[in-house]
Amino acid sequence: MSMKPVNVEDYRILAQSRLPKIIFDYLEGGAEDEIGMKHNREVFERYRLMPRRLVDVSRRDSGIELFGRHQSAPFMIGPTGLNGALWPKGDLLLARAAGRAGIPFVLSTASNASIEEVAAASKADLWFQLYIVQRKLAEQMVRRAEAAGYSTLVLTTDVGVNGNRERDLRNNFGLRMRYTPGLIYDGVTHPRWSFGFMLSGMPQLGNFVTADSSDGEIQATVMSRQMDSSFNWDDFSWLRKLWPRKLLVKGIMRPDDAERCISAGADGVILSNHGARQLDAAVSPLDVLAESRARISAPILIDSGYRRGTDIVKALALGANAVVLGRATLYGLAAAGEAGVDHVLRLLKDEVDRTLAQIGCPSIGQLSPDYVMADGSMPATAPRRSVGMDLLERQTNG
Repeated sequence: MSMKPVNVEDYRILAQSRLPKIIFDYLEGGAEDEIGMKHNREVFERYRLMPRRLVDVSRRDSGIELFGRHQSAPFMIGPTGLNGALWPKGDLLLARAAGRAGIPFVLSTASNASIEEVAAASKADLWFQLYIVQRKLAEQMVRRAEAAGYSTLVLTTDVGVNGNRERDLRNNFGLRMRYTPGLIYDGVTHPRWSFGFMLSGMPQLGNFVTADSSDGEIQATVMSRQMDSSFNWDDFSWLRKLWPRKLLVKGIMRPDDAERCISAGADGVILSNHGARQLDAAVSPLDVLAESRARISAPILIDSGYRRGTDIVKALALGANAVVLGRATLYGLAAAGEAGVDHVLRLLKDEVDRTLAQIGCPSIGQLSPDYVMADGSMPATAPRRSVGMDLLERQTNG
């Protein structure tokens, strides 16, 4: 690496340097004008931290308890597809890094390693993220995840149709890349990536090349990335009966939907706008976190735009139980492989720990909305209100 990375942004720059443009654009890009990506980052600036003083913070605890399991940090590695295009055997490297860090790893339906390969390679608490492409295939995958020992199923609900990712359209990005002169030149000018690609070959969708998934019609559907857009609340009941362990619903962006998920039998929700890769005009998950927490007591996880320990602490103080990392750990993977993922996780854990010390909060479990102040929407002359005051007033009046 040409520079010593000290934060996630440094790894993003290194990833861009190592990857061909077509691959980096797939990793980095969002939907349409990418206003949603910008909003996902800017929303953190609306909240400022309010430190307490004269608190003993000589010992701090960044661990959490989630679904009866201890995690060494309040975040996990979330589900992302085609990681083998960033680094050979990318899914396995991410899963192993999660195991070393003592946090869960969520395997994507669109992974390049199979459910079984990841289970054999990592001692992490493994979760499986499910896209409903076709009911028969979904049932096969759910049963495979159960047999392989995955503790938690994550149903993604925000891909009824694919997002309009214009970077990928311009680049003609697909699972079967066409070797155009531009692509060949891009590969030649990024030799470190190309060498690994030549050794490992074109990554495949690992969960769709097994004997159980040999149906030609299903394979064609997967390759064209067509999801089942008819899947609804009644179908969710079918999935809830099928899966006997913890079940989360990902892609929730409304407090009333969060409430309905729990009523329908979900064990928790993941507030997510898919990293702004689906609907460019969507609100940030952080925009709906406080209200969602006011409505449900079940675990709330959150993703989309997390790059700093302060981002993570703000979300936890506002009511999230944990943060699901996406691009942040992929930057580490793309820049430096397994070592890069390890380092990104250490950096974020150190930033969370430092932030706890700075705000006078000895442990994650003691975070509350009183540590956060909403900023930006009130006139300068108006008295400032903590988020905790707003939530208390809403609950009292409601």
